[in-house]
Amino acid sequence: MAITVALRIHRWSKGATRIKGAVILRADDSRKELPIADVTVTASDGATSATTQSNDSGYFNLPFQGGVWPGQALTLSFRHPDYQPLDIKLQSSFRVSAKHLYIARMEPRREQLAADSDKTSVEVSNIRVRYTVNSPTEVNIGSVVKTFQVMNIGNTPCVRGSPCSPDGVWKASTSSASFDAGAGNEFRNVRASCIAGPCPFTRIDSGGFVNGGRTISVSASAWSDTATFLLEAEVFHTAISSNVRESYPVLFGRALNFTLPATEEGVSLEADVNGTHMVFPLGPELYLSWATCTARSDSGEGKTTVYRCELKPGFRF
Repeated sequence: MAITVALRIHRWSKGATRIKGAVILRADDSRKELPIADVTVTASDGATSATTQSNDSGYFNLPFQGGVWPGQALTLSFRHPDYQPLDIKLQSSFRVSAKHLYIARMEPRREQLAADSDKTSVEVSNIRVRYTVNSPTEVNIGSVVKTFQVMNIGNTPCVRGSPCSPDGVWKASTSSASFDAGAGNEFRNVRASCIAGPCPFTRIDSGGFVNGGRTISVSASAWSDTATFLLEAEVFHTAISSNVRESYPVLFGRALNFTLPATEEGVSLEADVNGTHMVFPLGPELYLSWATCTARSDSGEGKTTVYRCELKPGFRF
């Protein structure tokens, strides 16, 4: 095994250079070229130096304040306790370095290679990932049916200042009713209609209930005799439901990888450890007795969390 570092250098302002790269594990199988975190990266021209570390995705961003001019030698040093030190000398050229990626390889220390090939180590197998996703769920918990009346005497001439028929000829009366669905509930599919009396001479104002909601109101008017109105609606309750889901990680070398929705909770790994089935809650500290785990958020549209767990010495898949 070895580590591969891909980096790109470009001039970002006068007198300064920003060196960006990604540290990955080198393997014969490109699918096993996993990112490696906490590699100390140092750039030096002999007079000025700058240091940074790779993050969980292997990415590093190193501002070198001394600036790098065409033809100038720059040394990049990579240090990690599990790998042999590596120094790379670059003969910089702005035009070339802005278009090319530089590849560096770090060899694992002998003790790390010995741990990887130890057949007496504890075997971890049949690994599964369990997690919970919480999502809002709307449940129809009932309905409401209410009647109300608008009391009026027909053929009564309209008096100025009083409610009147739309043509202004006859006296009209209005009535309204309000309803509360209760905390956490709301009305949906609200309907109001005239069901008795001289309905052709009535009008319903739907502005108070057309959009539903926790509270609704209905107002109606009649300009003939007394009319009866009916209000109907369904009541929905919104609750949070928890769904337990299961997935399987992908194993490459001494690391397992899996992704979960950003809304996941209660992540745990189930595995057979030397043939004994066990459950390992991952927890906010991402602690496992047999692996070192990291997590990072994917900034893409999927909004996922990317997990990577690398086996500790003494364990093998």
